Amino acid sequence: MRPLGSRFTNRRWAVLALAAAFLAGQGIGAQDQAPTRKDVTIVVKDFRFSPARVEVSVDTLVRVSVQSEDVAYSFTIDEYRVAKRVPAGGTVVFEFRADRAGTFPFYSSLTSDARHAKARGELVVSGR
Repeated sequence: MRPLGSRFTNRRWAVLALAAAFLAGQGIGAQDQAPTRKDVTIVVKDFRFSPARVEVSVDTLVRVSVQSEDVAYSFTIDEYRVAKRVPAGGTVVFEFRADRAGTFPFYSSLTSDARHAKARGELVVSGR
């Protein structure tokens, strides 16, 4: 009969070996690939976004640069909880993961001038 300590050690090794075999069989390394990235530059001037339509694939890490060429704006996508202020003549840069498919409006939510309501566009996230 083996001492209690060696049975515990053997059992621990057996569990670790089974866990390692399971994880290797699941292809865990293949699932941990770097996400797809996309850089998007949007220029806003005269209360219009350009481009007004941005297309990405689901699970893309989107890096957005919004540049104002005149007054201050905001860049808002409600469904992704994005709300960024763009200073007059300035730029704001941020990232988010497009984690669900669909068409999502973006707009300037500022109310200092009624023309902000014209600053609209759409983010189109397509399935893979």
